Amino acid sequence: MNCLICNSVTQKLEHKEITYYICDKCKFIFKSPNIYPNFQIQKKRYDLHNNSEDDINYQIYFSKFLYFILPVIGRNIKKALDFGCGKTSLLAKLLNEVDIKCDYYDPIYHPNNLSIDKKYDLIVSTEVFEHLHNPKEIFASLVEKIKIGGYLAIQTSFYPKDIEKFKKWYYHQDHTHIVFFTPHTFKILGDMYGCEIVNDNNINMIVMKRII
Repeated sequence: MNCLICNSVTQKLEHKEITYYICDKCKFIFKSPNIYPNFQIQKKRYDLHNNSEDDINYQIYFSKFLYFILPVIGRNIKKALDFGCGKTSLLAKLLNEVDIKCDYYDPIYHPNNLSIDKKYDLIVSTEVFEHLHNPKEIFASLVEKIKIGGYLAIQTSFYPKDIEKFKKWYYHQDHTHIVFFTPHTFKILGDMYGCEIVNDNNINMIVMKRII
């Protein structure tokens, strides 16, 4: 099967009755599309999350993300979108508290919140990309909604490069986690759609700037 990102021929890995496809060129890994869960299955999994906006640990979780991205994007950010926010709008509220007016959208919990024509200075997406059936198309659509000079900030765990460590990695054991990235994967996507990486922590966070 060809890579869903760069269309290169992939290598196949069979592990615990799941087929994974590994791209050497863009370092993208994806599970076999025939096991991708639909929205109903995903919602059953997400409904198990106990993410209360009053939970201090949940607030700290998002604060770590903001501590990483805010110094990078500067002070001229006025309009933002939280793409794939889940049940709550906590991240949007935290951005509002630093004078960044933030909309929020989730295809399952807030499906009517996305404006077709609105452009943003910043789009954030935390723990979303690993769920996407069509990550290349979603990436392109998000870039289109960002003003030139604006930013896309993503949180998704980057997989370990050693294949034996990958097999033991906790992240792909969630059946709703179907696609996996490295910073290099996002560099390839950025090259395709006019973005450059401005910072990443090589663990699970990356910030990209739209330059074209």
